Amino acid sequence: MKKRLFLITGSPGVGKTTVLLKTVDALRAKSKVVGGMATREVRSAGSRIGFELMDLSSGRSGWLARVDQEQGPIVGRYRVNLEDINSLGASAIIQAVEKSDVVVIDEIGPMELLSQQFKQSVMKTFESSKPAVCTVHWNMKNQLVDETKRRVDAETFVVTYENRDRLHEQIVERIMDLLVQKETNKEL
Repeated sequence: MKKRLFLITGSPGVGKTTVLLKTVDALRAKSKVVGGMATREVRSAGSRIGFELMDLSSGRSGWLARVDQEQGPIVGRYRVNLEDINSLGASAIIQAVEKSDVVVIDEIGPMELLSQQFKQSVMKTFESSKPAVCTVHWNMKNQLVDETKRRVDAETFVVTYENRDRLHEQIVERIMDLLVQKETNKEL
């Protein structure tokens, strides 16, 4: 079976999201429509204050979690913003499944998985026939994460300091092969 779920993992701070965003840029340079959600850390005065999430299609952004958020579940020193995960993150993923060539999910991790809508959008992605690029928390123990890693149509890429500058090229090559094959099958 062809691999179509490309899972990017690695230790914290190694560059998973950077590899993912390079993959997005390279696919867009090849005229592919890429949608979904990405996250990035937000710093103030040299200290991390939270994580922003962004809809890759619309560019809209919101908060995944912040240190100074007043409500929401607590993960580490952050409070998770379920409202933005639901209205922005999960929504961006569903839109990508419906309208994009490639779906991006950054990240399948402990904060995001507190949202039922996020989990449902991930499952909808996996049930679709679309290629998807997902970052996955390094050592998280979770049924959805474990099942995802065991899927026969999933391939895992471990980001290291040695491979992080070029890893996106392998992922793009596999996705482009998949999309070309899909187009060829449509034409037959």
